[in-house]
Parts: sequence; C-alpha cells; structure tokens
Amino acid sequence: MNYLVATTILWAFSFSLIGVYLAGQVDAWFSALTRIALAMVLFLPLLKLRNVAKPLALKIMAIGGVQLGLMYCFYYQSFLYLSVPEVLLFTVLTPIYVTLFYDISHKRFSFGFLISAITAVFGAMTIKYQGVNDGFLLGFAIVQGANISFALGQVAYKRVMESQPDDIKQSTVFGLFYIGAFIVALFLFALFGNTEKLPTTNTQWGILIYLGVIASGLGYFAWNKGATLVSSGTLAVMNNALVPAGLVVNILIWNRDEDLTRLVIGGAIILFSLWLNCFFNKTAATNE
Repeated sequence: MNYLVATTILWAFSFSLIGVYLAGQVDAWFSALTRIALAMVLFLPLLKLRNVAKPLALKIMAIGGVQLGLMYCFYYQSFLYLSVPEVLLFTVLTPIYVTLFYDISHKRFSFGFLISAITAVFGAMTIKYQGVNDGFLLGFAIVQGANISFALGQVAYKRVMESQPDDIKQSTVFGLFYIGAFIVALFLFALFGNTEKLPTTNTQWGILIYLGVIASGLGYFAWNKGATLVSSGTLAVMNNALVPAGLVVNILIWNRDEDLTRLVIGGAIILFSLWLNCFFNKTAATNE
C-alpha cells in the first residue's frame, strides 16, 4: 500500500506539468517516447537476464508495451482536446477496468470489489463534474483508451508476478517493461511524430527529464511492485486517488477555479470506498 500511496503523491504533479507546459507545445508522441526512453535507461543497468525464462521476458515486455507504451500515446493525445481537470475526471473509470480485468483473469466475479471501485468512481465524479468542451467525445474516447491500457497492464503484471517465485527481484527484470514500452512508442513516433514540435526551452526539457526519470522510471516500478502486494480492490481504488491528488496540486499551484466543497465531499467518498474494500476483504477472508 505504501508504494501506491507514494506513487500517487509523485504522479499528482504530472497532470498539471503536462497540461501547462507540454500539451500543444511539444509533440505528444515525442513526449511519450522521451519519458519512456529515460525510464528505460534508468533501469537497464539493473537488468539481469541470466535466470529469466524467455516466456517471462516476453510477457513483461508485452505488459510494458501496453501499460506504458500504448497508454502514454493515448494519454498525451488527450491533453490536446481536454483540460487537466477534464483528463482527471475521465480517468475515473480505471478502477472498474482494473476490477473487471482481474476478475476475468481469475474466472470469477468479486461483487464486493466492484462495489468499492464503483464507489470510488462516484467520489471522483463528485469532485469534478462540469460542462466539457467541443472535444468531449473524442477526448473521452482517447482517455478511455489510456485507462484500459493502464488497467490491463496493471492486472497482467500482478498476475504474472504472482506466479513467479517469491525470491525474484523485480528491479532486475523491470527494465524489460520499459524496453517493451519503448518499442511501441518508437514505432508510433515514427508513424505520427512531428519533429518540428520538439522542446524549445530549458523548462520543457527539464520537465521531460523529471517526468521520464522520476515519474516514469521510479513511479511505474513502485506502482507495479505495489500492485503485487495488495488486493485487486485496493489497487482499483488507489487508481482513483490520483484524481483528488491531481486536483489539489492543480488548485494550489496553478490556481484553477475549483469547487472546494465538491473536492472535500468527493475525497470523503473515496476514503469511504477504501474502508468498503477493507470490509469486503475481511469478509472474504472470514468465509474462506
């Protein structure tokens, strides 16, 4: 849980940094590729393939290609059509995808987990419900592409690592995750990237470096490792903790005109969803 909380705080700044300094100014495909490349470089020195079976290596690469490669390409495009608060709002369906994908992978239906995830979604929607701009439908669809990619990758990584020996050190194989993501991002940049919209200021380069090394490099490792240590319900709910965290940062630093009453009420609902998840976990354990 500590990994997920720490990463949530770390990622809370990413939405606004992208929306304020990069969106519409720096090519979205280049931004995604740069973040992934920097994260990959950070973990390549730790990569140890001697005892990694080829099927496991390919699975981790495929997960990275979906969870990070595809997700970033959707995610960065969404800022071209939506404001930062709108992007945050439309991520509220991620917990539902996490819960459903995890249940499908186990060939079961966890009603309690679904309730806690839906409650978290309701809390996030309470925080930020407002009229949207003309790019609503396209922007919403793009964000859902990002949500599905992120959720599918989380669940797949959790399932794969749960089947591995306990003594496997995740930091020694996580470089494969970024290699897979880099291959996808490089391919999409080659197809759609605009080399005339590269970073032009030190601020833009600095933000990309921060996002690549810290938010992507350390952040995705911590998030995925945390995902292997908690239940699917907790993982689903923590996905929506990003919404209030991102909005708080947006309000305090960039002075967005937000409804603080909604923020408090929505945050309380999300905390309640965490309590619900704990309750259902205890009930399930008692019945086993």
